[in-house]
Amino acid sequence: MKKRSIKYFICFISLAVFGCTKLNEQVLDESSVSGLTDRQLAEGIIAPAYNVLPDIFLHTRYFTLQEISTDEAILPFRGGTDWGDNGIYLSMHRHETVSTDPNVQNTWTSIVTGLSRSLTAITSLKTNKDASAPLFLAEARGIRAYYSLLTLDLFGVVFIKEDPNATSKVVKGDEAVKYIESELLAVEPVLDNTTGPGRITKAAVWGLLARLYLNAAVYRDRYAASFTFRSDDMTKVIDYCNKIISSTDYSLAPEYFSIFSNNNHTNKELIFAVDQRPDLINSHNRMAYFSLSGDQFPLPAFTSANGTDGPAITPDFYETWAAAYTPTDPALADPRFYKENLPQADGCVDAANFNINRGILRGQQYGLTKDANGAFIKCPDGKLQVSKLYNTTRSKPTLPVNFTEQVDYSTAGSDYSTGYRVEKYEFSKSSNTGRNKGEADIVIFRLADAYLMRAEAKLRGTNDATGALADVNIVRAARTATTPAAPLTSLDLDLLFRERGFEFYWEMLRRTDMIRFGKYEGTWTEKTNADKTKRLFPIPQTAVDAASNLPGYLPQNDGY
Repeated sequence: MKKRSIKYFICFISLAVFGCTKLNEQVLDESSVSGLTDRQLAEGIIAPAYNVLPDIFLHTRYFTLQEISTDEAILPFRGGTDWGDNGIYLSMHRHETVSTDPNVQNTWTSIVTGLSRSLTAITSLKTNKDASAPLFLAEARGIRAYYSLLTLDLFGVVFIKEDPNATSKVVKGDEAVKYIESELLAVEPVLDNTTGPGRITKAAVWGLLARLYLNAAVYRDRYAASFTFRSDDMTKVIDYCNKIISSTDYSLAPEYFSIFSNNNHTNKELIFAVDQRPDLINSHNRMAYFSLSGDQFPLPAFTSANGTDGPAITPDFYETWAAAYTPTDPALADPRFYKENLPQADGCVDAANFNINRGILRGQQYGLTKDANGAFIKCPDGKLQVSKLYNTTRSKPTLPVNFTEQVDYSTAGSDYSTGYRVEKYEFSKSSNTGRNKGEADIVIFRLADAYLMRAEAKLRGTNDATGALADVNIVRAARTATTPAAPLTSLDLDLLFRERGFEFYWEMLRRTDMIRFGKYEGTWTEKTNADKTKRLFPIPQTAVDAASNLPGYLPQNDGY
């Protein structure tokens, strides 16, 4: 029988991302697809364009580029044995990354894979006759525009291609901004708001347009001494944020950490996210495990599910919290900083009620410990015993898991317990290793960002400091599950930058924010490099080499 290559797996249930389990690329013969409806074919071709998102948002890809390169996160060579990785995380934080860096390479590969799959979907959907095809085609173009926004933000380039057999056109600067803008504007009228947050919706496009216009000054003149924020761009930011905020489909979550919990797919604050529900087996849990200690065991059901002693927040970032609320502890002043689920003291807890703490974790940690047989120790009444944790998995059973503010690249500053840790996303209840089976959707865009982008555009474009202050205070006041943060009494760009750090820490926005606010060439823990060319990452050497037969097609970015 004649065979043909079909780079997608057809799914038959219209749920989740079209009800699919993992959408693997497979080679199917003609009999495998004969008899399928146009609707089933349309669903099967659009799904792989989304399916690359979890790969992009792995902790060693987009998170590393957007967070560990900033003043928010640092990943030292733990104990001289863990996370050394030939110094790539040290270099990332110091702005010394090179074009062979595997995190850069893998992020690039994942994004261009998404571009390729999106183009495959666009090409096929143009001829699909099902009534759903125009919507799916709009989604394919929308997700391609999102991937293009990532390549522009990270690498300074955008690839334009409509014919799968043609060579992509490479554009930069204003031409790239206009291309992404045109694609998003073209699909916006076709989309609706009923399929999110795991798929591109009308509101997701509004948010991406606002994000594009807010950063357009950076994208047009990447190495400028100061950026020129055009008033027409800022007006568009305000307009699109107004559309989102005035919609009845979204609302700010009263409980801040519910935005990042396992069941957050239905959280009304989410507008666009990476769908990681348990019925999608391509999910992962590493956003939750990445920063925890190797001796923190979040799940009574699984003795192998633990942390990895990865990144911590820098002392510089912590001090922004401390300074904002002094003399009050930020954990008491702002519900976004910390949520205590597990009392930090010896005691006994029912397994059904056991949940680790969320937010920024400081000081001595308490939790589950194991007996000589590897089982969690229980109290006489059968409840789980909670006690002081030690670095037993690191063969240091007398060294407490006591997270300190200080963390750096010195021997003492790189030990297993240095640095305050972050547990923003909830640890998946079904993850038997901590490295798999993620459940929480990873946020790409949420309602709070519409308010804070609108506030920034008001400051930059219309000098409406009063309106900007009101927007910021709406977000601060919304977290009413506990006492919300007190309203600010004034606002300028520096305070807004600080506020974005409080609201969006660990959400992979920090590098983009730092560049836009003129902070990326600053000095912070272990970083003094002020080279403006580091605002872009290097194009992976493998990509440059692959294009070497086309002279001048893909030149390396300045500074690499």
